[in-house]
Amino acid sequence: MSEKTDIIKRETTVPEYSSQIPAIRPVVDIYENEDELLLFADMPGVAKENISVTVDNGKLVISGVRNLHRPGTVTQEEFSDVKFHRTFSVPQTIDVAKVNAEMKNGVLRLHLPKSEAAKPRQIKIA
Repeated sequence: MSEKTDIIKRETTVPEYSSQIPAIRPVVDIYENEDELLLFADMPGVAKENISVTVDNGKLVISGVRNLHRPGTVTQEEFSDVKFHRTFSVPQTIDVAKVNAEMKNGVLRLHLPKSEAAKPRQIKIA
């Protein structure tokens, strides 16, 4: 067989669809300034209702599920259902009560404010 025939044969075989959703780690950028840690997590196609963010005992856990609606039989699938999951260690100085999150254009944005005790301050000399 020629190389071209082998490629066509591979392209036309349909992989068996599994009901198990693969889990992947979202790509994340983290920034820090005097007031907060700012985290951006790339989670394309995930609705904000399908995202979970928890901060507990020095651990930040973000997860979300992307469920696509399929209008027919799958013949080739490169963009599928997926579960995003990632865990981070965060300093105990984060003010958990003030953590907030927003989802826009497939990017989860987390604001993790530092507690007042953790912020740098200028000491006046008497």
